[in-house]
Amino acid sequence: MHPSNVLFQDDLLPVSLPVCDHYAGSEKLMRKSMILQQESATLFDITFDCEDGAAYGNETAHAQLIAELLESDANHFGRIGVRLHEPSSPFFAQDIQHICTSRKLAYVVLPKVHNVAQLQTAIKAIALQRDFSGLPAIPIHVLIETHGALAEVQQIAALKSVECLSFGIMDFVSAHYGAIPGNAMRTPGQFTHPLVMRAKLDIAAACHLHGKVASHNVTTEFKDTAVVANDAQRAFNECGYSRMWSIHPDQIKPIIKAFAPRSSELQEAITILTAAQAAAWGPIQVNGRLHDRASYRYYWMVLKRAKTNGLALPETALELL
Repeated sequence: MHPSNVLFQDDLLPVSLPVCDHYAGSEKLMRKSMILQQESATLFDITFDCEDGAAYGNETAHAQLIAELLESDANHFGRIGVRLHEPSSPFFAQDIQHICTSRKLAYVVLPKVHNVAQLQTAIKAIALQRDFSGLPAIPIHVLIETHGALAEVQQIAALKSVECLSFGIMDFVSAHYGAIPGNAMRTPGQFTHPLVMRAKLDIAAACHLHGKVASHNVTTEFKDTAVVANDAQRAFNECGYSRMWSIHPDQIKPIIKAFAPRSSELQEAITILTAAQAAAWGPIQVNGRLHDRASYRYYWMVLKRAKTNGLALPETALELL
């Protein structure tokens, strides 16, 4: 049997997505990001932005442009999603009509959701458009950035069509009207303020319970890539996130590198999983330590992360995936 069938018999096999989600809003940046995606050694997702990408009064033309770019040959991998206007926006239905009819759309991001009921109504509208266009259902990514969405984050993560939750730190902090200081939008405050950390951990916990991807918020610093790398490492190590936003091309590589397993851990995973497979996934000992299916699941996910991050793997390791 395949390791995933053996190791996840009673558990939900978690969703796996590229670790970097690069946002682009203007035509220049959207086209540039598509070129970068084709040239990158490691696949990252791109999210085109309707919410903040269009100039005031240019919303219709912007949505039409995004639809054209999605269908173009430059969308080489089919890994481009779109952040629509918020469900309460007068442009939301227009976005659905222009964008959700694309055959090459990878996912839809819904911002400013206030509760499960509003989200379900939005998802239904998208599903109806997809069905009318003869297209399959589209994965939904939800921005958790309001008090209401955070209060119902478990129910949101449980929805079948939802595959990823992202933390919108700037809107979340702003929604407290000064009760959370502005420095909590960036490091070190974003990893120390209790209300911000509570939100991050609640989102991550909900994602892991339901097998969804937790995507970490932006780092506004883009000139110093060490800051980006540090934020990504802390998001993974301290908060349990497996994906992160990029808002500048220089942030992409540090994010990908930060989420990749270290070479020593990768080699350990290969050694343990190879021995476990030889033992028909029964208990084993490696270097004086006992291992069973609980640790096998962990190390199998290390191996999967390595593949997602484009690390070179030996044939024996690839056979385990």
